[in-house]
Amino acid sequence: MSDDLSLHAHLVGRQGSRADLNTPVLVLDLGALDRNIAAMAALAARHDVGLRPHAKTHKSVDIGRRQIAAGASGLCCAKIGEAEALADGGIAGILITSPVAAPQAIQRLAALAKRAEGLMAVVDHPAVAERIDAALAAAGAVLDVIIDIDPGIARTGVASSDAAVELARKIAALPRLTLRGVQYYCGSQQHIADFAERRTAIVERSDHLKSVIAALTGAGFAPEIITGSGTGTHRIDLELGLFTELQAGSYVFMDKQYLDCDLTGAGDVPFETALGVDTRVVSANHSGLVTIDAGFKSLSTDGGAAVVRRGAPETAFFAFMGDEHSALIAPEIGRQLGPGDPVTLTVPHCDPTVNLYDHYHVVEGDTLVAIWPVSARGRAR
Repeated sequence: MSDDLSLHAHLVGRQGSRADLNTPVLVLDLGALDRNIAAMAALAARHDVGLRPHAKTHKSVDIGRRQIAAGASGLCCAKIGEAEALADGGIAGILITSPVAAPQAIQRLAALAKRAEGLMAVVDHPAVAERIDAALAAAGAVLDVIIDIDPGIARTGVASSDAAVELARKIAALPRLTLRGVQYYCGSQQHIADFAERRTAIVERSDHLKSVIAALTGAGFAPEIITGSGTGTHRIDLELGLFTELQAGSYVFMDKQYLDCDLTGAGDVPFETALGVDTRVVSANHSGLVTIDAGFKSLSTDGGAAVVRRGAPETAFFAFMGDEHSALIAPEIGRQLGPGDPVTLTVPHCDPTVNLYDHYHVVEGDTLVAIWPVSARGRAR
């Protein structure tokens, strides 16, 4: 039995049991999660656009099942390891959104294609397409592929329209691969805080996507699937009407990075904060500072600082104090809070924070109702 289950399984279903959780602990509000899933599914349906949410956010078979039950056509995964974990949990319609290029990974991709219903993967280089085709032949499998287009950040993707057409021709000549469309994910634009500035940036980048689609169409490879977008740009992308499906992921949780963005242009927050980390005060020996039991090992650091959601003044300044601890700083906070008092934090960046935990502790109000595994935790290869 895992540490989480041995510590907390007996608390499931007991009224008020959230208060008895050993901290720090990753907590998920079930009602908020389901409302977020329903809201994005309804929005995509109103625009007649498909939804294939990105599971790199939650890495969870349980959450993925809820998204598919609400209408998603499948899930996206960042790496082959994530795809293996979710496919083994019964998730169909997975798209691997990062190129699979290492020889060992290509062998795993071919094996996964044989057993995973509706699997797709992106490619961005003719030589890699050839290697995948050869591995598929050895495995007795076939695979649908998507051409990844570089949106201008030089991370992955073909760099030009001509390169996209060249790759499409290569795929068409390979018997085990079927070209289904293109991927275009503008990651650099997702967290531009101002809506108008973000929209301007996406409109500019969309012109490049249009040119690639035109070149592919002119060469006889009109894409059936145009996949991309994200939580930060989903409203803009729906308005522009280029994508046939959205890959938004973080909307299910809403971390601080996205709470800092105007997602709609109206200043409202269209999704609820469903994810948090419950912590406790472990030291309160100074009037203006208390120490909590969540540090670098419990919260991602790439998205700035966590913020207090409840249990302490929301204006308290958060500061990391090492691997195991952080400080909450506010006037007289050391007189307001004492050792053992609970504090809930909104996480800075949900994806890497989730990857620090083995389980979600799912709550309704202040009652623990389930413990779900982070199914693809650590599956970075």
